[in-house]
Amino acid sequence: MKKLSFILLGVGGSAAIAAGVGILLLALDVGSRENRPPVTVETTPAAVPVNPAPPAARAAARSSIEARLAQIPEYQRFFDRLRLALPSQYDATLNGFADRLVATGKEQSVDTYLSEAVRDLRQARGALAAKADGTALARIFDVQLAMLNALSKTDQRLCVDFLYGGVSDSFHQFAANNRQLASEMAIAGLDAIVDGQAKKNTRQAPSDADFALLEKAMAAKGLSQTEIEALLDGKTPDPPLEDARLCQAGRVYLEMLKTLPEPARLRIYALAVEVMARS
Repeated sequence: MKKLSFILLGVGGSAAIAAGVGILLLALDVGSRENRPPVTVETTPAAVPVNPAPPAARAAARSSIEARLAQIPEYQRFFDRLRLALPSQYDATLNGFADRLVATGKEQSVDTYLSEAVRDLRQARGALAAKADGTALARIFDVQLAMLNALSKTDQRLCVDFLYGGVSDSFHQFAANNRQLASEMAIAGLDAIVDGQAKKNTRQAPSDADFALLEKAMAAKGLSQTEIEALLDGKTPDPPLEDARLCQAGRVYLEMLKTLPEPARLRIYALAVEVMARS
């Protein structure tokens, strides 16, 4: 089976929803990670484990965080859905935010809170999205394409970082300026998880024939074999592709996935979200 680059929700902690939702060229062979082009990565306080805060301090900190989130209607939509659909997940995430605030005394941006909430959700329940109905599953990738298109109009390097799951302050700033789109990405992932939990659809793994259809479609859209291999096999071109060309190739990749026959498309989508959950 060919390796495949996958769209991942929340890769790299705060890369994803705060920076939108990242697309990581993650081959099925994890060993291929060294082939990725360099991307910008930062370490956030989210990576620092903290002990549970005393109940009163936690409650006060959580109330403060929830009040800040309530001031951002786009993000509040996601957190409201999370609280209603998966209350235990909501509590665990918000309590974690509160514990860190008590321990560090430092508030994070609301964009970072959204990013981390999506990361926590993906890691805890992301595999359920693979069992969602086709409409809910496809929505994840439709919104990813919309984000990639938006990024391509802003900064080609930012687009490439997003494509490979990189993290930077520029991502956070982009999300802050595009909160509706960031929220739509978060909600798409959450809705697919909830739908998968209810529907429990099972799908076979994609076949070589499925990947061959995708490769043919990408070639027909003008991608070179080198560009196709960079996306489907995780190979690093020599010389490397320019940012603008790699960004465009990533957009073509997602566009051509949408053109595959539904059974093949959903098999690839389902495998992608399973990889997301393990990332």
